[in-house]
Amino acid sequence: MECKTDKQNGLPEIKDFSEEDRQFMQMAIDLSIANIDEGGGPFGAVIARGGQLIAAGANRVVPNNDPTAHAEVVAIRNACKELKTFDLSGCTVYTSCEPCPMCLSALYWAGIKRICYANTKRDAAAIDFDDSFIYDQLRLDYDCRSIHCEHFMRDEAMAAFRKWDAKVDKDEY
Repeated sequence: MECKTDKQNGLPEIKDFSEEDRQFMQMAIDLSIANIDEGGGPFGAVIARGGQLIAAGANRVVPNNDPTAHAEVVAIRNACKELKTFDLSGCTVYTSCEPCPMCLSALYWAGIKRICYANTKRDAAAIDFDDSFIYDQLRLDYDCRSIHCEHFMRDEAMAAFRKWDAKVDKDEY
């Protein structure tokens, strides 16, 4: 599969977006702007499926004292609660900024089919929301990372994996 990118800036190729796409994106942007006055960071996200708004979220890291309360993660939590499922297959996220590594991972885990974003990670870095250090850390061997990783008691921990593997009535995810 060939990936099409805009040769000038390395971003995905611009295409025509629907009026519906623009409306959902504007919701995310409006959330990001309003959230600043509510003590949060300048990030907003909405999740939609089949033209219907499922849920929204804004960055609540500081107000909630929760480093994982990024807009996309908050929106995922709200959507899962609304739909009563952990599987958001068929949903699109519209986010005011390109997702950070944590949010991108969460979107994959949630089964999101499409990510639409407005500001780029370079735009975020320009206002001191720079996640490049995480990408840099992921490229390093464990013993070279800034957070020291130690591996031990694997045999004892394997008991949980063996129990899960043998469980016949598990909900796969």
